[in-house]
Amino acid sequence: MADLRFDGRVAVVTGAGRGLGRSYAHLLAAQGAKVVVNDPGGTLSGDDNISRPPPDDEAPADQVVAEIVAAGGQAIASTDSVATADGGRAIIDAALEAFGRIDILVHNAGIVRRGSLREMSYDDFEAVVDVHLRGAFHVVRPAFPVMCDAGYGRIVLTSSIGGLYGNHDVANYAVAKAGIVGLSNVAAIEGAAHGVMSNVIVPAAVTRMAEGIDTSAYPPMGAELVAPVAAWLSHESCSITGEMLIALAGRVARAVVAESPGVYRSAWSIADVGAHIDAIRDMTKPLVFPVVPDGHADHIRYSFAMAQRGMVEVAGHG
Repeated sequence: MADLRFDGRVAVVTGAGRGLGRSYAHLLAAQGAKVVVNDPGGTLSGDDNISRPPPDDEAPADQVVAEIVAAGGQAIASTDSVATADGGRAIIDAALEAFGRIDILVHNAGIVRRGSLREMSYDDFEAVVDVHLRGAFHVVRPAFPVMCDAGYGRIVLTSSIGGLYGNHDVANYAVAKAGIVGLSNVAAIEGAAHGVMSNVIVPAAVTRMAEGIDTSAYPPMGAELVAPVAAWLSHESCSITGEMLIALAGRVARAVVAESPGVYRSAWSIADVGAHIDAIRDMTKPLVFPVVPDGHADHIRYSFAMAQRGMVEVAGHG
């Protein structure tokens, strides 16, 4: 079967000089998209992400562009950093200036600075949040109105199992990756009337980000197992918005925020909470409120309806 095409579409991929981002850029370009390959270069910790390589040292973004062009695709390099608002704007402007539009935004850029919660410095916390979470806003903010005005857009933001479940020594990373889910959900809600879809990919692959981790017992976990998921979320045929897709070691799954049905009482004491905690936590019949069209209001309506039923029952026994 012929794979899906992106002819006529323009994509911006941040952090596309290496690892997952490089794989995304190559796949989108191979399938016909014009790609802005964004990557400032630099170390995994981001210490020199705003510096430029020596004249005789080709930047990662330039290397990927050369590979894409050699394969017959169209791409340009961007070495601005997502860590600043000006950098984010420059990345989106590069797409508009070179190709006249932006249809796809994949925010994949990231850095890692590990440290226990009791010892993590404020600088290390802010640096990671700047690239992952603020970086997402820095590119979404200028791209979103352009997409809405055009009546079409696909936004793919990158979270992590660390953002969903936490992990040791990555409080900064976990906070940033969890916040990205909220940003994507708002983009999905506000973009729904304008043909703009926003989703989160929760990927895992053995790339530079896995430095220091023993991966010898891992199954195959190349970036090529993740890229098709990001590409489908970027495609015009994508049929979901406001969702999260996990892509790890060949497994693709949906992640959701779920609630238990809960317990209603007309009044609560501290002891009542403890006495009912098993029923409160009972996930036998989980509730999922889809973000779009209005999961926020659906959540409130469900809680209000339970309260109203409870009050009627109390009144009936009065």
